[in-house]
Amino acid sequence: MNNHPDQEDSVSRLSSVDLRNLPADGGERYNRLIFEKSPYLLQHAENPVDWYPWGEEAFARARCEDKPVLVSIGYSTCHWCHVMERESFEDSEVARVLNQSFVSIKVDREERPDVDTTYMNACQLLTGSGGWPLNVFLTPERQPFYAATYMPRETRGQIPGIIDILQRIAGNWENNRQQLLDSGQRLTNSLRELNGPAGDSPTTALDTKPLLIAYSEFFERFDKERGGFGDAPKFPMAHNLSLLLRLGDRLDKENAPTMALRTLQSIRLSGTYDHIGFGVHRYAVDAHWRVPHFEKMLYDQALLALAAADAFQLNGSPFFSTLLDEICEYVVRDLRDAEGGFYSGEDADTEGAEGTFYLWTPQQVLEVLGTEHGTIFCHCYEISEEGNFEGRNIVRLEMDVGQWASWFGVETERLGEVLALGRQLLFEARKNRTRPHRDDKVLTAWNGLMIAALARAASLLDNDHLLQAARDCAEFVLTRLRRKDGRLLRRYRRGEAAVPGFLEDYAFFCWGLVELYQAGQDSNHLAAALELTTAMEELFGDGKGNLYDSGSDVEAVLVRSRTVADGAVPSGNAAAAWNLLRLAALTGDLDMAKRGEAVLQASLGPAAANPTGCSLLLTALDYALGPKDVVVLATGNDEKLTRQMLTTLRRRFLPRTLIIKADPQNRHLQQLTPLTADKEPLQGQTTAYLCRDQTCLAPATTVDELLARIDS
Repeated sequence: MNNHPDQEDSVSRLSSVDLRNLPADGGERYNRLIFEKSPYLLQHAENPVDWYPWGEEAFARARCEDKPVLVSIGYSTCHWCHVMERESFEDSEVARVLNQSFVSIKVDREERPDVDTTYMNACQLLTGSGGWPLNVFLTPERQPFYAATYMPRETRGQIPGIIDILQRIAGNWENNRQQLLDSGQRLTNSLRELNGPAGDSPTTALDTKPLLIAYSEFFERFDKERGGFGDAPKFPMAHNLSLLLRLGDRLDKENAPTMALRTLQSIRLSGTYDHIGFGVHRYAVDAHWRVPHFEKMLYDQALLALAAADAFQLNGSPFFSTLLDEICEYVVRDLRDAEGGFYSGEDADTEGAEGTFYLWTPQQVLEVLGTEHGTIFCHCYEISEEGNFEGRNIVRLEMDVGQWASWFGVETERLGEVLALGRQLLFEARKNRTRPHRDDKVLTAWNGLMIAALARAASLLDNDHLLQAARDCAEFVLTRLRRKDGRLLRRYRRGEAAVPGFLEDYAFFCWGLVELYQAGQDSNHLAAALELTTAMEELFGDGKGNLYDSGSDVEAVLVRSRTVADGAVPSGNAAAAWNLLRLAALTGDLDMAKRGEAVLQASLGPAAANPTGCSLLLTALDYALGPKDVVVLATGNDEKLTRQMLTTLRRRFLPRTLIIKADPQNRHLQQLTPLTADKEPLQGQTTAYLCRDQTCLAPATTVDELLARIDS
């Protein structure tokens, strides 16, 4: 079903089914997933497989009927999940074997990262690799003993077919069960060891050694010709780029920012970026960034926007501010819910194939742009008769507009206008195509990242529209994704909020609130960040610096996982440490700073084996090493000077500098932070007070004086 051109309509149709008269198992037409809200689970609601959602009911049946359990994990915009569904889970013979010998559970990894993390770790321990779809076979006690990713219906080369696998496991369950049980117990013990606490007395020093090691490893793997790191496939991994910009600042290594800026340039010019409608695709399948996997995810947009903001502050080139602006335009235009939240992503597939929505032929371009402009556009964007992707063309640039203008012998501005008009006209024409399926669930964690990105963009671009979008999203989370007792929830879709929030939900949302406070200086956002951070420590911490992925108030899937390394999104542990340190600086709370350092110390030990896989943790370490600056602006009568000071601070790359705009009338802010006490405008003129670590410097009443204080 998932590769059909109407898959988004299909999910909408299933979301609207009248459930009141359906039996508990879904009846003849559906399975139990018809009662779920997840778009991914709904995509499987008409499979002949007798699917259960994750829950005790499925495991109780497995125990009662003495059957092993298949847990199949994916997400609604996953291309190979669609392929496996079409080949295997829609097949009546596969369904017959599954229904006869197994209890089958479908999991949306984006709703239940705890389930996904636990069994992905198991898959990696068993096979040395992982990915989605993830298919793990368990005992009724949830212990894994076999794992695989994509399984075709029939054996294909070295990839065994699903029916062969099912029959072999069913036979072993009947005739050689103890071996499976022993394997499950050994693997469970390994998972417990993997996720154990760092220890009662973390002693890892907070110094630059991990930063130097990370820099050296990034430099060794850097692709000097094409940008990025290593060979194909290449993922944006924009949090790595943000770290590299900080390493250049910290370590005085010119190559660090060069690697980051070169990679951002390569991504922006390549086929991995959507030149017509904006936004970045999930990854490139080749080392040149030319051919993308066309899926678009909200978290990729947010993280790349944050890296572009850092790059613009450091480099000042409009190339990076334009990239930042375009990504935010795409997200606000195409992923925004009417209530203010942001959807999770868009699929790669339309009309039975990957990328159809994004591909062009020369004839299609010429029909829209005309012969003269269309020919220029095709030449610059590599649109040819032979095609660069399955007979059609991915829109991409091998050179930037300035280089093309030099090649044509025309002014850069003039060529830029021609290409911009062409992109706009093609964008309007593209609206008539069948759009990829959009996963319309709203996730707290990913919305937190997007709030941070929009807030940064609003500050740098002086864009009130983006600032309001960030505010609306924060309000959406605080009102729609929070229980009456204050507990954050993870997912919202079509009026229903569900699933208790995980560490990353709290940490990423608080990250967004801190950035939103920096952009808008609304003390309510600072207050919410402080309140939720306190709740986060209580729910996920052990008081010794160890933070677990799941709260103490929910079930542990098999083990209580603790994630230090980044994945497609940064580690929740790292974001939590960074939040604690920055909130401590904003409030002068030295105890909170110690707790943030404790999280760092507990995590840096496990991170030592893979420092380039822990970029946000090292970003937090860079902040912890200081110097940490807080600029308190006591505003006077000259609003122009206040704006100049704010703009100066926001346009410079100052990764360890925070801003508080003092307001003598705002008692709420005074209660939140003592740093505003006695900070008044001198002689009625806006005055900047720079506090560095625990020392306050002389006040500044001009922009030049402020810069001198910062650079001292």
